Amino acid sequence: MKRKLILYSLISANGIVPDDPHGVGFGEYWDDNAYLLDNLGLFERCDAYLFGRTTYEMFAKTWTRKDVGDHPYASRANSIQKFVFSSKLERAEWNNTTIIRGDVLAEVKKLKQQSGRDLLVFGNGLLSRTLLKHDLVDRLDLDIHPIMLGQGHPFSCEAQTLKLKLSATKVYSKIVKLSYSKGDL
Repeated sequence: MKRKLILYSLISANGIVPDDPHGVGFGEYWDDNAYLLDNLGLFERCDAYLFGRTTYEMFAKTWTRKDVGDHPYASRANSIQKFVFSSKLERAEWNNTTIIRGDVLAEVKKLKQQSGRDLLVFGNGLLSRTLLKHDLVDRLDLDIHPIMLGQGHPFSCEAQTLKLKLSATKVYSKIVKLSYSKGDL
């Protein structure tokens, strides 16, 4: 069975993806235990995380700090296999990380063909936009936060029109999660 590639992004109500979700206060909305458990379930259903360099560096800095040891996501984030797609990153110090410098599309296709659980990509940076453009994303999960942002970048897809099928809607105390699958599924 082919692995699915899930793109997971935090987004503002006006469609902006923050460069630093904590810096704009997204964490203030994560007080719903059901929201945290749902995300943990998603993270545990995947075998590997895929990152571009910028998102990788932000996650590595966050999850390797000593004060996050009790956070529900810390154990999973630190133990899972991680692939970082970068031509600039010289070395990856976060455990279980492999740097991939080759053809992004070919390498992601190879990962998707391997046996195992799904793959998870975070954010809407260059890696995510490239995967969307080349139709490699199987599911799109957007966590919509009740804040309007003037900084960051619009959630975007540089592809031709992508037809999506709404596959799930979840409402938490402060956040709405929309899940979409490819329209042809």
